[in-house]
Amino acid sequence: MSSPEPVRPHEGEGGFFRLRIDLGYDGAPFSGWATQPGRQTVQGSLEAALELVFRRPLRVVVAGRTDAGVHARWQVIHLDLTAEEWHGLARHQADSAHAALLRRLRGALARVLGPAAGAIVVHRAEPAPVGFDARFSALWRRYSYQIADDPARWDPVYRNSIWWYRHPLDAGRLNRAAARLLGLQDFLAFCKPREGATTVRELQRFEFARDSGLLVATVQADAFCHNMVRALIGAAVQVGSGEQSESWLEERLEARLRDARSVLAPPHPLVLEEVGYPDPESLGARAEQTRARRETGTDPS
Repeated sequence: MSSPEPVRPHEGEGGFFRLRIDLGYDGAPFSGWATQPGRQTVQGSLEAALELVFRRPLRVVVAGRTDAGVHARWQVIHLDLTAEEWHGLARHQADSAHAALLRRLRGALARVLGPAAGAIVVHRAEPAPVGFDARFSALWRRYSYQIADDPARWDPVYRNSIWWYRHPLDAGRLNRAAARLLGLQDFLAFCKPREGATTVRELQRFEFARDSGLLVATVQADAFCHNMVRALIGAAVQVGSGEQSESWLEERLEARLRDARSVLAPPHPLVLEEVGYPDPESLGARAEQTRARRETGTDPS
């Protein structure tokens, strides 16, 4: 990953500095990403740790919210700090502001998480390039999903990260069916729609491959609506097992059909692997483009 440009204040934001934080987390202890009263969430834990570091409440913006039980190997957020807060991190310290923030934030997370310490790991915390927005600047999000469709490969050590599926799946059938869904489509049949939100997305990759006997799905899109990846996997395995035809996914997509056969795959094998962004000079334009699409009701985020 390329290094960010030197930090500069965002115009019109009172001299605030934008900070990009890259992190990963084990979703098992959390009730999803978004803050919920009375529940432990990734966002709530992270913001509580940041408040310990900066001694004031801070809100973060995430590249893509994840559901309860879903993991992230490389998630991205941003938040805004004053210049004094950023430069003050290294005051009376021998190391840089970046190193000081990483050390203090990791310590604060350990305090906030208690028995779940280690479930959130901060990989990087640095000033963001001008125009960067963790959500709106993103070009794509990529997920992986692992399935063990042979009981001989049901390893109890990995039972919390792999779906133990009871029937053999045909990767060829899965890939032929999945390929029919690629491109800009209305994925209402594979989403839990939110009021006022669009279900149009650009599905860029949807493929299955064997890795040491396991079936690994890769799903990439400009963004995902609620439950979309799990709905795609849950429907696809019905094709891979031979229960449904290879055209079944496409037929449901075109009919915008959600019924009793719209089954969600379990959340625990789902991992957000990476979020892609354009070159630094294109970050602001990408964010403006995405916001404009949202205002016209076609935003994919």
